[in-house]
Amino acid sequence: MKRREFIALTAAISTYGFAARAQQSTRQRRIAIVAPGRSVDELWTSPYYKAFIAELARLGFVEGQNLLVDRYSGEGQMDAYVDLARTVVSNRPEAILTAAPPMTFALKAATQTIPIVTIIGDPVAMGLAVNLARPGANITGITVDGGMELHGKRLSLLVETRPHASRLAYLSSSTAWKQPQAAMVREVAQLSKLALTHINLGSTLGEAAYTAAFALVKDAGADVLLVSDEPEHLSNSRALVDLAARAQLPAMYPFRDIVLAGGLMAY
Repeated sequence: MKRREFIALTAAISTYGFAARAQQSTRQRRIAIVAPGRSVDELWTSPYYKAFIAELARLGFVEGQNLLVDRYSGEGQMDAYVDLARTVVSNRPEAILTAAPPMTFALKAATQTIPIVTIIGDPVAMGLAVNLARPGANITGITVDGGMELHGKRLSLLVETRPHASRLAYLSSSTAWKQPQAAMVREVAQLSKLALTHINLGSTLGEAAYTAAFALVKDAGADVLLVSDEPEHLSNSRALVDLAARAQLPAMYPFRDIVLAGGLMAY
């Protein structure tokens, strides 16, 4: 399933809670879109979010008529996500669309009643859901993580660019390094007999973090670069692609958008 289809599907999911209570109501409803990294401007112009708004309109919820949409950006500053989540919840939306574990956890801590629709890795492994069929609590959404096989496939395709690679650099935030996806990467690297170095972007994913990471990549002496599947990378695609080019490393990315920005490959 393509990312555009993901967004369209989340529209159907996110409207379920209040549509069931008041189908085609003329009363104005309110939802929030909370992006971890994308700017607020991108939430208006990105084809993914435009598809989301269009799907809501098809279901009878038209922005500017019977729907109010609050748009927020975490600007990649993970340390500020908790405060942002409180602000979002204080405005009392009836449903929240978000992505990524740090932002999802922050919103979960801020509300146990407002439905949260998230696009995320493995919610069960992260403790956000009891199981995929019945997630429980107030969180639902879409998982985009195929588990060990997904990370293994990314790594195998990457190594094809340098068959004799022995050293892998893994680029992620300090938060993502502690999550299940990073544990899977560590395990796959070990099975592939690749020495793994974590290139730590810290807790604020901005241009300065990627510039600093370039020096760390050089020091690691890596042969290939694997990038974490954090949506914050999307707003820093150019800086990320430039980093790989300057380091002269073949890189595997998690999102097609980064390839469109000039990156080598995504899966």
